[in-house]
Amino acid sequence: MIWDYFIYFAVVAIILWTLGAGMAWSGKAPKGRIRLSAVLFTASGLAIFFIFILGIWLTLKHPPLRTMGETRLWYSFFLPLVGLIIYLRWRYRWILTFSTLLATVFICVNIFKPEIHTQTLMPALQSPWFAPHVIVYMFAYALMGAATIMAIFYLFIHKPHTLSRPHAREMRELDQLVRSGLAFLTFGMLFGALWAKEAWGHYWSWDPKETWAAITWLAYLTYIHYRLLSRHKPRVALCMLLVAFILLQMCWWGINYLPSAQGVSVHTYGS
Repeated sequence: MIWDYFIYFAVVAIILWTLGAGMAWSGKAPKGRIRLSAVLFTASGLAIFFIFILGIWLTLKHPPLRTMGETRLWYSFFLPLVGLIIYLRWRYRWILTFSTLLATVFICVNIFKPEIHTQTLMPALQSPWFAPHVIVYMFAYALMGAATIMAIFYLFIHKPHTLSRPHAREMRELDQLVRSGLAFLTFGMLFGALWAKEAWGHYWSWDPKETWAAITWLAYLTYIHYRLLSRHKPRVALCMLLVAFILLQMCWWGINYLPSAQGVSVHTYGS
């Protein structure tokens, strides 16, 4: 399996995800009812996409996690997966549309700006903690991406009047999603600490990547604690989620452009 075949798998997956998103809106089924066709199309697209990831994995003889293009590959897979989970859990028909659009954006970036994929791994990346660290982080990023989509939807599109109440159903569901994302972020940081200990001899060194990871983690933790306040404002909380997601982007790829990370950060191997 080589990268040249990516466009074929990606196009088929996008078509299936688009059909799934369309099926979620089609028909006269009640709003809170799951459409089996939407689930089957979306799941089929995920299966096709994962077959490509597995093929690249077998070809490289290691998980495709080294370059930014490879991490975008996982993110493009996890976004529709999280969208499907949200659709099954809370019956939001629109989430499949947004997750498909966002995944398509990342797929297009990988198509028009492909990265070199080789079997060579530097010694630090040969740790058994490297793969779970990155995969768990990518899933957490997808969860937070879905939470951001929901926050934007509630702030600018749906604007339910119930958001004026501190205990609106929509906000409680969003809180569950953010808590799940934060849990995976936490596990990702723990796996990263174990990887750092094995690769460099210490759990934490305040490397630029590690610093921004801590800032991102604290931003989402602040959101959760703010939501626990008795006099919190839901719209302020939604804005906090948008800010936290911007920090997450800084942690993911923005640090590659910081002067402090140039030639210094141990995390610039994938640049």
